[in-house]
Amino acid sequence: MDYMIIISTIILTVCAYLVSRFLFLRYGHPLFNIVLLGTSIVVVFLLLAKWPYSAYAPGKEIMTFLLGPATVALAIPLYKNRELLRKHGILICVSVATGSIVSMGLAILITKFGGLSKEVIISAGPKSVTAPIAIEIAQMAGGDPALAVAFVVATGTFGGALGPTLLTWFKITNPKARGLALGTVAHAQGVAMSLLEGEDRAAMASSAMALAAVFASAFAPILLYCLI
Repeated sequence: MDYMIIISTIILTVCAYLVSRFLFLRYGHPLFNIVLLGTSIVVVFLLLAKWPYSAYAPGKEIMTFLLGPATVALAIPLYKNRELLRKHGILICVSVATGSIVSMGLAILITKFGGLSKEVIISAGPKSVTAPIAIEIAQMAGGDPALAVAFVVATGTFGGALGPTLLTWFKITNPKARGLALGTVAHAQGVAMSLLEGEDRAAMASSAMALAAVFASAFAPILLYCLI
């Protein structure tokens, strides 16, 4: 019976992904963002079926394991566009460093002036980097790793959902600029959205996500010390 539940949860997740992807590619509306809509479908189904999260967790662990190969696969567009990355290396580093510092600084200042606790402020700082990096930064600075992950997921979800639309509204159509912006702000989900637009954008987003993790690790202690 346990195996049937695991298989059912995996099928549920895959079907939610396929439905969300179809709707997003057909209509392109931010509310049809694959992660946002897919997650909502899974949550609603679990609530209606009265399945506890503990029943979904084993299947989730299997799917989470596949994140490793999926992340490695992001190297493919990087390799195919290596000349483009080499040509614009300095500009890429400068833009990603600026975006990372501004993103962290704003998160820290907003939570600070919002009257939130020091633990929340620290946890919100690394919101725009991938979860493993955010966890380490939060732990070393005295934040809550679980809360840091929550900020990361929320940032990636809304960044991936609204990012492409906002870039279009502001007339930012350059493929390199769009990829760098999404990868810097929305990490892995930004890369996924960039991949839907083209491999050149995904290459830029992948490099931005990796560089953002490096810059966040380097500058987070300085920003936290200066702004808190």
